[in-house]
Amino acid sequence: MSDDPVQPRPYLIELDEDAPLADPSAAEAVPDALPEGRAMRAVGGIATARGSAVWRLAVWVFGGLFSFVLSVAAWDFVTSLFERSVVLGWAAFALTVAAVVMALVLAAREWAAFARLARLDGLRGRAVAAHRAADLAEARAVVAGIARLYGARADTAWGRKRVAERSAEVMDADALLALAEVEVLAPLDAAARLQVEAAARQVATVTALVPLALADVAAALFANIRMIRRVAEIYGGRSGTVGSWLLLRKVFGSLLATGAVALSDDLVSSVAGGGVLSKISRRFGEGVVNGALTARIGIAALEQCRPLPFVALPRPAVSSLVKRALTGMFGERG
Repeated sequence: MSDDPVQPRPYLIELDEDAPLADPSAAEAVPDALPEGRAMRAVGGIATARGSAVWRLAVWVFGGLFSFVLSVAAWDFVTSLFERSVVLGWAAFALTVAAVVMALVLAAREWAAFARLARLDGLRGRAVAAHRAADLAEARAVVAGIARLYGARADTAWGRKRVAERSAEVMDADALLALAEVEVLAPLDAAARLQVEAAARQVATVTALVPLALADVAAALFANIRMIRRVAEIYGGRSGTVGSWLLLRKVFGSLLATGAVALSDDLVSSVAGGGVLSKISRRFGEGVVNGALTARIGIAALEQCRPLPFVALPRPAVSSLVKRALTGMFGERG
Protein backbone atom coordinates (compact mmCIF):
# COMPACT_ATOMS: atom_id res chain seq x y z
CA MET A 1 0.00 0.00 0.00
CA SER A 2 1.42 3.32 -1.03
CA ASP A 3 2.28 5.97 1.58
CA ASP A 4 1.79 8.84 -0.90
CA PRO A 5 -1.03 11.20 0.14
CA VAL A 6 -4.11 11.15 -2.01
CA GLN A 7 -4.05 14.05 -4.40
CA PRO A 8 -7.25 16.19 -4.35
CA ARG A 9 -9.29 16.08 -7.53
CA PRO A 10 -11.39 18.92 -8.91
CA TYR A 11 -15.12 18.63 -8.35
CA LEU A 12 -17.14 19.59 -11.39
CA ILE A 13 -20.80 20.64 -11.39
CA GLU A 14 -22.62 20.29 -14.66
CA LEU A 15 -24.99 23.15 -15.40
CA ASP A 16 -28.16 22.80 -17.37
CA GLU A 17 -27.69 24.71 -20.59
CA ASP A 18 -31.38 25.65 -20.69
CA ALA A 19 -31.36 27.21 -17.19
CA PRO A 20 -31.17 31.01 -17.28
CA LEU A 21 -28.11 32.54 -15.76
CA ALA A 22 -28.50 35.05 -12.94
CA ASP A 23 -28.04 38.63 -14.04
CA PRO A 24 -25.65 40.42 -11.65
CA SER A 25 -27.20 43.78 -12.57
CA ALA A 26 -30.55 42.63 -11.16
CA ALA A 27 -29.14 42.20 -7.66
CA GLU A 28 -30.04 44.78 -5.03
CA ALA A 29 -27.46 47.43 -4.46
CA VAL A 30 -25.45 47.09 -1.30
CA PRO A 31 -25.65 50.28 0.77
CA ASP A 32 -22.27 51.91 1.15
CA ALA A 33 -23.16 53.56 4.45
CA LEU A 34 -25.63 53.27 7.27
CA PRO A 35 -28.73 55.47 7.23
CA GLU A 36 -28.15 58.87 8.79
CA GLY A 37 -31.65 60.00 9.74
CA ARG A 38 -31.59 62.97 7.38
CA ALA A 39 -35.16 64.03 8.18
CA MET A 40 -34.45 64.41 11.90
CA ARG A 41 -31.17 66.15 11.21
CA ALA A 42 -33.07 68.60 9.01
CA VAL A 43 -35.57 69.13 11.85
CA GLY A 44 -32.67 69.82 14.18
CA GLY A 45 -31.26 72.37 11.76
CA ILE A 46 -34.64 74.09 11.51
CA ALA A 47 -35.17 74.11 15.27
CA THR A 48 -31.73 75.48 16.13
CA ALA A 49 -31.32 77.90 13.25
CA ARG A 50 -30.67 81.46 14.36
CA GLY A 51 -30.40 84.35 11.96
CA SER A 52 -27.91 87.14 12.23
CA ALA A 53 -28.56 90.29 14.25
CA VAL A 54 -29.42 92.16 11.07
CA TRP A 55 -31.96 89.50 10.09
CA ARG A 56 -33.61 89.56 13.53
CA LEU A 57 -33.77 93.36 13.43
CA ALA A 58 -35.33 93.19 9.97
CA VAL A 59 -37.98 90.76 11.24
CA TRP A 60 -38.86 93.12 14.07
CA VAL A 61 -39.01 96.14 11.76
CA PHE A 62 -41.16 94.46 9.13
CA GLY A 63 -43.35 92.92 11.82
CA GLY A 64 -43.93 96.32 13.37
CA LEU A 65 -44.64 97.85 9.97
CA PHE A 66 -47.14 95.10 9.15
CA SER A 67 -48.91 95.55 12.50
CA PHE A 68 -49.08 99.32 11.99
CA VAL A 69 -50.43 99.00 8.45
CA LEU A 70 -52.99 96.42 9.60
CA SER A 71 -54.15 98.66 12.44
CA VAL A 72 -54.54 101.71 10.16
CA ALA A 73 -56.37 99.61 7.55
CA ALA A 74 -58.75 98.26 10.19
CA TRP A 75 -59.39 101.81 11.47
CA ASP A 76 -60.07 103.14 7.98
CA PHE A 77 -62.32 100.17 7.25
CA VAL A 78 -64.45 100.72 10.37
CA THR A 79 -64.71 104.50 9.93
CA SER A 80 -65.62 104.16 6.23
CA LEU A 81 -68.39 101.72 7.13
CA PHE A 82 -69.72 104.17 9.73
CA GLU A 83 -69.96 106.79 6.98
CA ARG A 84 -71.91 104.43 4.76
CA SER A 85 -74.11 102.75 7.39
CA VAL A 86 -74.25 102.94 11.16
CA VAL A 87 -75.28 99.29 11.41
CA LEU A 88 -72.37 98.10 9.24
CA GLY A 89 -70.01 100.34 11.16
CA TRP A 90 -71.02 98.93 14.53
CA ALA A 91 -70.79 95.37 13.15
CA ALA A 92 -67.27 96.00 11.89
CA PHE A 93 -66.32 97.67 15.19
CA ALA A 94 -67.66 94.68 17.16
CA LEU A 95 -65.73 92.21 15.01
CA THR A 96 -62.56 94.28 15.37
CA VAL A 97 -62.93 94.39 19.14
CA ALA A 98 -63.57 90.64 19.19
CA ALA A 99 -60.41 90.04 17.13
CA VAL A 100 -58.35 92.19 19.51
CA VAL A 101 -59.79 90.37 22.53
CA MET A 102 -58.98 86.98 20.98
CA ALA A 103 -55.44 88.13 20.29
CA LEU A 104 -55.09 89.15 23.94
CA VAL A 105 -56.53 85.82 25.08
CA LEU A 106 -54.05 83.90 22.93
CA ALA A 107 -51.21 86.04 24.25
CA ALA A 108 -52.36 85.37 27.82
CA ARG A 109 -52.45 81.64 27.14
CA GLU A 110 -48.91 81.72 25.79
CA TRP A 111 -47.76 83.69 28.83
CA ALA A 112 -49.44 81.18 31.14
CA ALA A 113 -47.72 78.36 29.26
CA PHE A 114 -44.35 80.02 29.79
CA ALA A 115 -45.18 80.42 33.49
CA ARG A 116 -46.05 76.71 33.84
CA LEU A 117 -42.84 75.64 32.11
CA ALA A 118 -40.86 78.01 34.33
CA ARG A 119 -42.54 76.45 37.36
CA LEU A 120 -41.38 72.99 36.30
CA ASP A 121 -37.85 74.30 35.72
CA GLY A 122 -37.88 75.93 39.15
CA LEU A 123 -38.93 72.75 40.94
CA ARG A 124 -36.33 70.70 39.10
CA GLY A 125 -33.58 73.20 39.91
CA ARG A 126 -34.55 73.27 43.59
CA ALA A 127 -34.63 69.45 43.67
CA VAL A 128 -31.12 69.26 42.21
CA ALA A 129 -29.89 71.77 44.81
CA ALA A 130 -31.57 69.81 47.61
CA HIS A 131 -29.91 66.59 46.39
CA ARG A 132 -26.47 68.19 46.33
CA ALA A 133 -26.77 69.92 49.71
CA ALA A 134 -28.79 67.12 51.39
CA ASP A 135 -31.16 69.88 52.54
CA LEU A 136 -34.20 68.21 54.12
CA ALA A 137 -36.16 71.45 54.49
CA GLU A 138 -35.71 72.32 50.82
CA ALA A 139 -36.63 68.76 49.85
CA ARG A 140 -39.86 69.04 51.84
CA ALA A 141 -40.62 72.34 50.10
CA VAL A 142 -40.05 70.70 46.70
CA VAL A 143 -42.32 67.78 47.58
CA ALA A 144 -44.99 70.21 48.76
CA GLY A 145 -44.67 72.08 45.47
CA ILE A 146 -45.15 68.85 43.53
CA ALA A 147 -48.24 68.05 45.61
CA ARG A 148 -49.69 71.46 44.77
CA LEU A 149 -48.76 71.10 41.11
CA TYR A 150 -50.67 67.83 40.77
CA GLY A 151 -53.33 68.54 43.37
CA ALA A 152 -56.18 68.33 40.85
CA ARG A 153 -54.81 65.34 38.91
CA ALA A 154 -56.67 62.06 39.49
CA ASP A 155 -53.81 60.01 38.01
CA THR A 156 -51.50 61.12 40.82
CA ALA A 157 -53.99 60.93 43.71
CA TRP A 158 -52.79 57.57 45.00
CA GLY A 159 -49.13 58.55 44.80
CA ARG A 160 -49.71 61.88 46.52
CA LYS A 161 -51.57 60.08 49.29
CA ARG A 162 -48.66 57.67 49.78
CA VAL A 163 -46.18 60.54 49.95
CA ALA A 164 -48.36 62.42 52.46
CA GLU A 165 -48.59 59.34 54.67
CA ARG A 166 -44.86 58.56 54.66
CA SER A 167 -43.15 61.94 54.27
CA ALA A 168 -43.30 62.78 57.99
CA GLU A 169 -41.23 59.73 58.92
CA VAL A 170 -38.56 60.30 56.24
CA MET A 171 -35.61 62.25 57.64
CA ASP A 172 -33.32 62.22 54.61
CA ALA A 173 -33.55 64.64 51.70
CA ASP A 174 -32.58 62.10 49.04
CA ALA A 175 -35.02 59.51 50.39
CA LEU A 176 -37.86 62.04 50.48
CA LEU A 177 -37.28 63.16 46.92
CA ALA A 178 -36.95 59.54 45.81
CA LEU A 179 -40.28 58.76 47.49
CA ALA A 180 -42.00 61.58 45.60
CA GLU A 181 -40.35 60.54 42.34
CA VAL A 182 -41.38 56.89 42.61
CA GLU A 183 -44.91 57.39 43.92
CA VAL A 184 -45.99 60.50 41.97
CA LEU A 185 -43.95 60.60 38.76
CA ALA A 186 -43.86 56.90 37.85
CA PRO A 187 -47.34 56.87 36.19
CA LEU A 188 -46.56 60.15 34.43
CA ASP A 189 -43.29 58.71 33.13
CA ALA A 190 -45.19 55.71 31.71
CA ALA A 191 -47.68 57.97 29.93
CA ALA A 192 -44.87 60.16 28.55
CA ARG A 193 -42.98 57.12 27.24
CA LEU A 194 -46.09 56.03 25.34
CA GLN A 195 -46.19 59.43 23.64
CA VAL A 196 -42.50 59.16 22.70
CA GLU A 197 -43.02 55.66 21.30
CA ALA A 198 -46.03 56.82 19.27
CA ALA A 199 -44.04 59.73 17.80
CA ALA A 200 -41.08 57.49 16.96
CA ARG A 201 -43.43 55.01 15.27
CA GLN A 202 -45.10 57.78 13.24
CA VAL A 203 -41.82 59.31 12.07
CA ALA A 204 -40.40 55.91 11.13
CA THR A 205 -43.53 54.94 9.20
CA VAL A 206 -43.74 58.17 7.22
CA THR A 207 -40.04 58.10 6.37
CA ALA A 208 -40.22 54.50 5.23
CA LEU A 209 -43.45 54.64 3.22
CA VAL A 210 -43.68 58.19 1.84
CA PRO A 211 -41.09 58.78 -0.92
CA LEU A 212 -42.00 62.45 -1.44
CA ALA A 213 -39.20 64.95 -0.96
CA LEU A 214 -39.48 67.02 2.25
CA ALA A 215 -42.59 65.06 3.32
CA ASP A 216 -40.56 63.15 5.89
CA VAL A 217 -39.04 66.39 7.19
CA ALA A 218 -42.47 68.02 7.57
CA ALA A 219 -43.89 64.90 9.24
CA ALA A 220 -40.92 64.63 11.61
CA LEU A 221 -41.16 68.31 12.56
CA PHE A 222 -44.91 68.08 13.21
CA ALA A 223 -44.59 64.80 15.15
CA ASN A 224 -41.78 66.11 17.35
CA ILE A 225 -43.58 69.37 18.17
CA ARG A 226 -46.76 67.46 19.02
CA MET A 227 -44.77 64.93 21.09
CA ILE A 228 -43.05 67.64 23.10
CA ARG A 229 -46.33 69.45 23.65
CA ARG A 230 -48.04 66.30 24.94
CA VAL A 231 -45.08 65.41 27.16
CA ALA A 232 -45.24 68.90 28.66
CA GLU A 233 -48.98 68.48 29.23
CA ILE A 234 -48.44 65.16 31.00
CA TYR A 235 -46.01 66.74 33.45
CA GLY A 236 -48.18 69.81 33.96
CA GLY A 237 -46.58 72.20 31.49
CA ARG A 238 -49.39 72.48 28.91
CA SER A 239 -47.20 74.54 26.60
CA GLY A 240 -48.78 76.69 23.90
CA THR A 241 -47.79 76.92 20.26
CA VAL A 242 -44.90 79.31 20.82
CA GLY A 243 -43.96 77.51 24.02
CA SER A 244 -43.82 74.15 22.21
CA TRP A 245 -41.56 75.60 19.52
CA LEU A 246 -39.24 77.19 22.08
CA LEU A 247 -39.20 73.97 24.07
CA LEU A 248 -38.22 72.10 20.89
CA ARG A 249 -35.38 74.57 20.38
CA LYS A 250 -34.34 74.12 24.00
CA VAL A 251 -34.34 70.32 23.70
CA PHE A 252 -32.29 70.37 20.50
CA GLY A 253 -29.96 72.94 22.04
CA SER A 254 -29.30 70.72 25.05
CA LEU A 255 -28.64 67.73 22.80
CA LEU A 256 -26.30 69.72 20.58
CA ALA A 257 -24.43 70.95 23.63
CA THR A 258 -23.81 67.37 24.77
CA GLY A 259 -23.22 65.99 21.27
CA ALA A 260 -26.12 63.56 21.64
CA VAL A 261 -27.99 64.37 18.43
CA ALA A 262 -25.95 61.91 16.38
CA LEU A 263 -26.68 58.27 17.07
CA SER A 264 -23.85 56.34 18.61
CA ASP A 265 -22.34 53.47 16.60
CA ASP A 266 -23.62 50.79 18.96
CA LEU A 267 -27.17 52.13 18.75
CA VAL A 268 -27.08 52.20 14.95
CA SER A 269 -25.77 48.63 14.79
CA SER A 270 -28.25 47.28 17.34
CA VAL A 271 -31.37 49.12 16.17
CA ALA A 272 -30.81 49.74 12.47
CA GLY A 273 -27.89 47.53 11.61
CA GLY A 274 -27.54 43.81 11.42
CA GLY A 275 -31.09 42.89 12.37
CA VAL A 276 -32.89 45.21 9.97
CA LEU A 277 -30.71 46.72 7.29
CA SER A 278 -29.65 43.31 6.06
CA LYS A 279 -33.29 42.49 5.24
CA ILE A 280 -34.92 45.75 4.20
CA SER A 281 -34.20 48.66 1.96
CA ARG A 282 -32.25 51.76 2.81
CA ARG A 283 -35.48 53.75 2.91
CA PHE A 284 -36.77 51.59 5.73
CA GLY A 285 -33.41 51.89 7.45
CA GLU A 286 -33.77 55.68 7.30
CA GLY A 287 -37.18 55.28 8.93
CA VAL A 288 -35.72 53.27 11.80
CA VAL A 289 -32.93 55.78 12.40
CA ASN A 290 -35.33 58.74 12.25
CA GLY A 291 -37.53 56.93 14.77
CA ALA A 292 -34.53 56.39 17.02
CA LEU A 293 -33.58 60.06 16.83
CA THR A 294 -37.19 61.00 17.65
CA ALA A 295 -36.99 58.75 20.71
CA ARG A 296 -33.81 60.51 21.76
CA ILE A 297 -35.52 63.88 21.39
CA GLY A 298 -38.43 62.54 23.44
CA ILE A 299 -36.17 61.44 26.28
CA ALA A 300 -34.56 64.87 26.32
CA ALA A 301 -38.06 66.38 26.44
CA LEU A 302 -38.88 64.20 29.45
CA GLU A 303 -35.82 65.54 31.22
CA GLN A 304 -36.72 69.14 30.37
CA CYS A 305 -40.39 68.86 31.42
CA ARG A 306 -40.04 66.62 34.48
CA PRO A 307 -40.25 68.47 37.83
CA LEU A 308 -37.66 66.08 39.31
CA PRO A 309 -34.47 64.72 37.72
CA PHE A 310 -34.06 61.01 37.07
CA VAL A 311 -32.47 59.72 40.28
CA ALA A 312 -34.59 57.04 41.92
CA LEU A 313 -36.11 55.90 38.63
CA PRO A 314 -33.95 54.90 35.65
CA ARG A 315 -33.71 57.19 32.70
CA PRO A 316 -35.45 55.60 29.68
CA ALA A 317 -33.07 54.04 27.17
CA VAL A 318 -33.32 54.98 23.50
CA SER A 319 -32.81 51.41 22.27
CA SER A 320 -35.60 49.96 24.42
CA LEU A 321 -38.02 52.73 23.41
CA VAL A 322 -37.28 52.21 19.72
CA LYS A 323 -37.63 48.45 19.95
CA ARG A 324 -41.02 48.74 21.64
CA ALA A 325 -42.16 51.43 19.21
CA LEU A 326 -41.10 49.60 16.06
CA THR A 327 -41.92 46.02 17.05
CA GLY A 328 -43.87 44.39 14.24
CA MET A 329 -43.64 47.36 11.88
CA PHE A 330 -41.07 45.86 9.54
CA GLY A 331 -41.73 42.25 8.75
CA GLU A 332 -39.18 39.90 7.33
CA ARG A 333 -38.91 39.74 3.60
CA GLY A 334 -38.89 36.36 1.99
